Amino acid sequence: MLNSLLKGLFDSDFTVRISLTDFLLCIGISLILGLILTFGYLYRSRYSKSFAVTLALLPAVVCVVIMMVNGNIGTGVAVAGAFGLVRFRSAPGSAKEICALFLATGAGLIAGMGYLGFAFLFTAIMCLMFILYNRLDFGSKKNTAKFKRLSITIPEDLDYSDVFDDIFSQYTSDYELDKVKTTNMGSLFRLTYNISLKDPKLEKEMIDKIRCRNGNLEITVSKQENDTAQL
Repeated sequence: MLNSLLKGLFDSDFTVRISLTDFLLCIGISLILGLILTFGYLYRSRYSKSFAVTLALLPAVVCVVIMMVNGNIGTGVAVAGAFGLVRFRSAPGSAKEICALFLATGAGLIAGMGYLGFAFLFTAIMCLMFILYNRLDFGSKKNTAKFKRLSITIPEDLDYSDVFDDIFSQYTSDYELDKVKTTNMGSLFRLTYNISLKDPKLEKEMIDKIRCRNGNLEITVSKQENDTAQL
């Protein structure tokens, strides 16, 4: 009775059937791998509850899909297309989140193919590297304080093309006008620069000189964001 319930409607004599024991074993191992990956990702990382749950369940979902495909090329192409649609319909995440999802997918693929030992080995190595890189702050900028995003508001009658060049030459090693925006019904301009300070301790002195030049209008200094962090 149980075998007939687990038998596919379109199974044939050439179809390799998966036993209930193997199915439950692969699912259980995939869930454990998902938990290991999740705990490895959560170490020194910002996360949301929904992402943590997704990361924990994703290997099991991929594992089941691979087991059901079972060597069928046509079904495999259809599954790949479905995953592509889900990816393009979802909101983009950070590079770190997408990497974690790929790792979870890889673990599920290996488990779904039946290589449970390799799946454990892959997960253990990737989690150790994740934890090690987070521990060492791998890839972090050591001179973050030097890189700033500067927004300056100026009156409309002030030519912004080179009005602050002498100040920037004195206090920055590199600067670039990134954006110009009109504000206050067109009576003001807001200039946005990406700058690299020669000495972060002289930031206030530079702002004071800019205030004298722009009529003491609004000036905003913020940390320079890296747009490539979003994929």
